[in-house]
Amino acid sequence: MMLLYALAIVVIINCGFYLLFSKFSFHKTSEEKTLTYFPVSLIICAKNEAENLKNNVPSFLKQDHPNFEIILINDASSDDTLEIMEQFQEQDDRIQIVNVENNEAFWGYKKYALTLGIKRAKNKCMIFTDADCVPASSQWLAIMASKFSTEKQLVLGYGGYKKRKGLLNMLIRFETVLTATQYFSYAKAGIPYMGVGRNLAYTSNLYYANNGFISHIKLASGDDDLFVNETATKTNTAICTEAAAFTYSTPKETWNAWFRQKRRHISTAKFYKPKHKFLLTLYYLANLLFWGLAVASLLILNWQIPTLIIAFRLLLQWFVIGKSSKKLKEKDIIYLLPLLDLFLLLVQLSIFISNTRSKPSRWK
Repeated sequence: MMLLYALAIVVIINCGFYLLFSKFSFHKTSEEKTLTYFPVSLIICAKNEAENLKNNVPSFLKQDHPNFEIILINDASSDDTLEIMEQFQEQDDRIQIVNVENNEAFWGYKKYALTLGIKRAKNKCMIFTDADCVPASSQWLAIMASKFSTEKQLVLGYGGYKKRKGLLNMLIRFETVLTATQYFSYAKAGIPYMGVGRNLAYTSNLYYANNGFISHIKLASGDDDLFVNETATKTNTAICTEAAAFTYSTPKETWNAWFRQKRRHISTAKFYKPKHKFLLTLYYLANLLFWGLAVASLLILNWQIPTLIIAFRLLLQWFVIGKSSKKLKEKDIIYLLPLLDLFLLLVQLSIFISNTRSKPSRWK
C-alpha cells in the first residue's frame, strides 16, 4: 500500500503543476487590432553567422513598424559576418553595427558584446533575437513592442524551432513547448522566472537599473534567463503569445550538438532565485518519480487502481500540454506526448550528471 500512496502523492504534485500550466494553456491570446508603435531598437548579436545574417536580415528589415533601428553586433567573428553586416548597412540606414574585437571579447563573452550593442541603441524599447532566427510575420516587431507600457518593462515572447524530420527535431520542439508553457504560466501566476533570447524584449531603463549583466558577467550563458530571473516581477512583466509574433530558429541536427547546447542552458538554472529552483526541481523530481513509481506499481500491485491513477495523470498532461502545443503551432507532438516526456526526462538526467563532472562549453 505504501507504494500506491507514494504514487498517489506524486500524481497529486504532478496535477498541481499541470493546473498551474493551464494558466497559459487556456489563456486567451490578445487579438488587438490597434497597435502602439513605440520606437524600437532590434538587437542581434552574431558570432560566425554570415550565412544566417544573409538569409534572415531581409526579414527583419521588412517588419511593418514605422520607427525602428537594427543593431547588428559582430562578436569577434572569424568568418564574413562583419562584411555581410556592412553590406546591409550600405543598403539601409536603419542598420547600426557594433564590432567587437578579439582582444575585447575574451572576458565577458556574449554579454560584453550585448552590453556594447545596448549602449549603442537610441530607443528605450529593445527587442532581442538571434541571427539564426526568422520572425513568423512582418507584424512580429510591432506586436512585441505593443506589450510595453509605463508599467510593463519586460516582454516574454516565444522562440520556436523549425520543423524537420526525425525524433531529435520532435524532441527539441517538445522541450521548447514545455519550457515555454512553464515560463508563460509562471509569469501569468505572478512569479516570472525566465525568458529566451530568441524572442525577448525589455527597456533600457530596466537594464541600467539592474546594472546590466554585471552580477553574472563571468558566466558563459544566461544573458536571457538570468537577466529575466533577476529583474522580472509580477507587475513589470508581460507575455506575448500571438502566433504572428513568434520567431523560429534552425534546430540542432545532431544529438551531440543539441546535448552540448542543453548543457549550457541547464547550467544557468542553479543561479536562479531559491523559490524558482525549488519549484523547477520539484516539478522535475515529481515527473521522474511518477515514471518510476508507475512501472513499479504495475509490476508489484494489482493493476486496476494504479492504472486508473496513471491514466488520470497522463490524460491531464495530454489535455494541458496538448492545448499549449496547439497554441504554439506544434500540434504534431501531441500524439507522442508520454514517450517524449519520458525520453526528455532521461536526457535531462544525463545532462545533470554530465554537468556535475565537467563544465559545459561556452558561447563560440
